[in-house]
Amino acid sequence: MSSKKVNIFMIDDHPSMIEGYKSILSYNDLGYEINVTSAFDCESAYKRMMKSEDLYEFDMVFLDLSLPPYEEKNINSGQDLAILAKKKFPFAKIVILTSHAEAFILYDIQTNIEPDGLLVKSDFTAEEFLRAFEVIINKEKYVSKTVKESIQEMLEVKNNVFLDENNRTIISLLAQGVLSKNLPNYINLAQSSIDKRKAQIKDYFCVKGGTDEDIVREAKKQGFV
Repeated sequence: MSSKKVNIFMIDDHPSMIEGYKSILSYNDLGYEINVTSAFDCESAYKRMMKSEDLYEFDMVFLDLSLPPYEEKNINSGQDLAILAKKKFPFAKIVILTSHAEAFILYDIQTNIEPDGLLVKSDFTAEEFLRAFEVIINKEKYVSKTVKESIQEMLEVKNNVFLDENNRTIISLLAQGVLSKNLPNYINLAQSSIDKRKAQIKDYFCVKGGTDEDIVREAKKQGFV
């Protein structure tokens, strides 16, 4: 019986990671022939997507979350690329592979992007990666262990007004090292609105008058990131 070809677009700024994924998937015993197209930053990924005129070109799109940005087109991360990929290739399975394990970040990806797969890199072995591939290619969703725990944690406190999407995003960005003055580049809020929200966050964490580092430190202490 002839194998079925699966066309995958892999985007990761570490070529060795892509080679590792390709190697694992190529030795599957599921009867799939794996064909991979690679990109290593937001710019090359964006241009490759825009070049395509075939809605069915890719069966799956694998994206790292942290990627060198393409500022000219306001594509700052794998999350931005995932949104674009869903529009360009509406029939493709979107899979996000990330080193981030912060609950806020994972919860926001899951709720805002709704990918077919969301895996924290430190969670999975080659065997689990193949298992995730099989689940996703068979039109089911897959999340790894840390993602499950993070989503459950956030669901337990989702009714807390403090945890609205904008506040979660601000805390997540600060935890990633984004400076306050650069936050408007990542979130659709004016600097004045961000400053007000940061003041509310400090009040909640009882670090009034503290720094961004104090916010992040307290957020980590309380298990939010």
